[in-house]
Amino acid sequence: MQQTYEGTLQNTMEPIEIAVDWLKTNSGKIILLIVVALLAAVIDKALTRIVSKVLDRSQVPNASIFINILRAVVWTLAVGTVLQPVFGINPTTIFTALGIGGLAVSLGMKDTIANIIGGFGLMLGRVIQPGDLVNVAGTDGVVEDINWRQTVVRTRSGDMMVIPNSVLNTAALTKLTPVSEGMATLEFTAKASGDPSAISQDILDRVTKATADVALEGQPPLVKFTGFSPYGMTGQVLVFAREGVLPSTIKDMAARAIAGSGTEYLVEDGGSSGNL
Repeated sequence: MQQTYEGTLQNTMEPIEIAVDWLKTNSGKIILLIVVALLAAVIDKALTRIVSKVLDRSQVPNASIFINILRAVVWTLAVGTVLQPVFGINPTTIFTALGIGGLAVSLGMKDTIANIIGGFGLMLGRVIQPGDLVNVAGTDGVVEDINWRQTVVRTRSGDMMVIPNSVLNTAALTKLTPVSEGMATLEFTAKASGDPSAISQDILDRVTKATADVALEGQPPLVKFTGFSPYGMTGQVLVFAREGVLPSTIKDMAARAIAGSGTEYLVEDGGSSGNL
């Protein structure tokens, strides 16, 4: 009975002794692992705080990606430091394998990489920022967001244009003012025998009244004469839509005001108030 008890006790102590021996043998490695992990955590926290303050002052959009990249570098270096002394793994072998794998992945993700590089250029160069009025590929809109893959532009009609950054970096891009972004041009023709000043004032009065609810505040319509045609004097009416109003809407209202004015004008959509 006593021998059985002693045997059981010996069997119980063996795993404990093995664990103690392992701890004694690898205590240096464990201490190194803990020290490196703690040091990496402290550096990570300190750099995150410092870089966050710097990037907040620079007003770089989506600055968190810079912080995440920096943190990844810190922890990669920490892992590389302990691979050989703690785990007996040569980090050169792993990094070489990762380099070959990364090359293969990069070939298959070249468009994504081009978008990311384009995002770097747009953000660091501050070419455009959220809230800017832009014209991209003939479409006007407000920049809603810039991230590492794409730029989102909201048009006046409410549509969201999602433009890859690689395309945005190569396409023609125009930064607009609120006046030019909401401008619509309406062509008209008036009698050649008419008084240009009287015609201009009449058109201004009627268009201003008709578009008062949708026009950009502080920017009245403009009338300018551009030449002559077989039908008379040609000119343009420039109208400016307020935010949220389509330029085509204010243009239609101006055309209706001119066509129904009771004087003899032709507008570009064919409507007229009389025969020239």
